[in-house]
Amino acid sequence: MKIVVTGGARSGKSTFAERWVMKQAKSACYIATAQAFDDEMRARINLHRLQREQSGFAWTTHEAPLGLADLLHQLGERPVDQAGAVETGESFVLIDCLTLWLSNVLLGAGDQPGEADAVLAKEIERLTAAVEAFPGTLIMVTNEVGSGIVPEYPLGRQYRDWAGLLNRTMASIADQVFLVTAGIPIELKSREYRL
Repeated sequence: MKIVVTGGARSGKSTFAERWVMKQAKSACYIATAQAFDDEMRARINLHRLQREQSGFAWTTHEAPLGLADLLHQLGERPVDQAGAVETGESFVLIDCLTLWLSNVLLGAGDQPGEADAVLAKEIERLTAAVEAFPGTLIMVTNEVGSGIVPEYPLGRQYRDWAGLLNRTMASIADQVFLVTAGIPIELKSREYRL
């Protein structure tokens, strides 16, 4: 099962995604995509780590600011045991969050005209294939960054546009899509109007 959880900043989307996993599973893999470039971000990351530890839930955390597709392939592998039986790979994986991963890719993609767009297109294609191939339950947290004003700078507009494309792509292959606003999750995919 593939699930997208989206919403604005501090909407409660990560809390909802974590609670959803804790209700469904006994253990899960948590893929964190944030990078600590300053003291404030280091404090945020440490707080999130502490909260996971104190939750009493068996989280296995992987830091993946880049290389997300490769990590998903690795976690989804189903090894064969000594008796020849197929073992289960990671059954529940939560990614928090896709838009932080996207910003990491964008900022590392180069500054030549069109270079970043080519890298982003390739990485989103690789991630889409990894998500589709993942055999377990995958919950992907992302941000709705395009609901506000148009960014003043070209890099901000480029990021906003690619975030919208990434979210739309992941939602199209997801079984469920939740929008979280003011801490209230609403499932959207089942209400989709089809033309």
